[in-house]
Amino acid sequence: MGLESLSSAMARLEARGFRHSLRARRGSLRVVETDETVDPETLRVDEIVRFEGETDPAEEVVLFALRGPDGSPLGTYATMFGPATPPEDAAVVRRLGGGWRRVGVDGDPRAGGC
Repeated sequence: MGLESLSSAMARLEARGFRHSLRARRGSLRVVETDETVDPETLRVDEIVRFEGETDPAEEVVLFALRGPDGSPLGTYATMFGPATPPEDAAVVRRLGGGWRRVGVDGDPRAGGC
C-alpha cells in the first residue's frame, strides 16, 4: 500500500466528521465555511498526518484533525512545517490544545507529542 496523499487524508477525515477547513488568522483559527473564529487552546488534536513532497522532502506539510471545545469533530487545518512554516501558522500551532506544541520549531511534528 502506498503513502496516503493529502487529498485522500482530507477525504478520510471528512468521512469521520471533520468537515470544516480551518485557516490561521490573527492568532486564531478561522472556520472557512462559517467565518467563525476559534481559539486554538480550546481545540483538541485528534489526529496528525505528516506529508513530504514526492520530489522534494523539504515540501513538508502537516494536517491536523481538530475537535471543537465540545469534543465533536470540527475540521482540518493544514500548514507547512519546519523552516518553511509561515509565522502566523507557527504561532497558532504552538497554541493548539491536546499537547501539540512544536511544529515549525523543531521540524519534527512528533517532537511535541499529542
